Amino acid sequence: MEPEHKRRVRYAGTHPRRFEEKYKELDPEKYQDEAEKIRRSGKTPAGTHVPILVDEILDFLRIQPGQIGLDATLGYGGHSRRMLEQLNGQGHLYACDVDPIESEKTRLRLERLGYGPEIFTLRRMNFARLDEAAPGVRFDFVLADLGVSSMQIDDPSRGFTFKADGPLDLRLDPTSGVTAAQRLRELDEEELADMLRENADEPYADEIARTVLKRLRHGDPVDTTKALAALVEQALGFLPASERREAVKKSCQRTFQALRIDVNNEFESLYSLLDKLPDVLKPGGRAAILTFHSGEDRMVKKAFRQQLRAGLYSACADEVIRPGAAECFRNPRAKPAKLRWAIRA
Repeated sequence: MEPEHKRRVRYAGTHPRRFEEKYKELDPEKYQDEAEKIRRSGKTPAGTHVPILVDEILDFLRIQPGQIGLDATLGYGGHSRRMLEQLNGQGHLYACDVDPIESEKTRLRLERLGYGPEIFTLRRMNFARLDEAAPGVRFDFVLADLGVSSMQIDDPSRGFTFKADGPLDLRLDPTSGVTAAQRLRELDEEELADMLRENADEPYADEIARTVLKRLRHGDPVDTTKALAALVEQALGFLPASERREAVKKSCQRTFQALRIDVNNEFESLYSLLDKLPDVLKPGGRAAILTFHSGEDRMVKKAFRQQLRAGLYSACADEVIRPGAAECFRNPRAKPAKLRWAIRA
């Protein structure tokens, strides 16, 4: 019996506004012309992700057919796809990702392109456990892109953005751990303020923490993205009107970033990756790490330099590599990216 055909739900107006209505953007393989038009305008089609600093990463990794590598943060698979092209059907690429929703979509997408289990293996795990991705195997190259994928940011149901209303979740793996809304209920005012400062350098951390905790103490929930954004705006109400709008936008970005880092234990995971990385690389193996947060970049820089002095690496980046103006125009989300690299001794 054939499944019942369901008509696509129509949207109001001439252009779709809600994430779930953007059916052409959400299916870029079918509507390639539409997706390309959106990319040329400097935007990313909803539900997709544009990989950053791809050419610079490939230039450094120098991937050769027959090598074995690891993409520690699979995401939409843009970097993995280009690395698989470099392998040219020989060797193997392993990949890690904690997101059960997007990682399976990416695996199927790569499989349709001809990259099946004979050359590509996905492990559903945090990159903190990269030593378990292929036990007994040492890699010729490793890439870790620490940015949150656009698919997660764009989808209101994941709770990563304050620009659309949705549950205040922020988990990379929505099947595990506590949500951001639950985490807020566990913190006192001082702990929340410290989190905002340490994870996002938030200048109005005390004001935001005071406003959020006052709301929670009164028994009012803070369980949606818009509810939290409204509290940030309320906390910054003392600012002059001419400054307030931009300040609220930036403080919302930092507040959501700080909560996301805390909920997903991102700094702890990065510490683990940096500690284990030399042991999973072959002699002469190359590692590249892409960060989007000043705290993450400091951690990578410090670890690489310490391990260089300890003789674990033969060389590491003296300066970060940043995306150029043309790439930032094509993909504004590339602007904060910083790339560092190291070569195993």
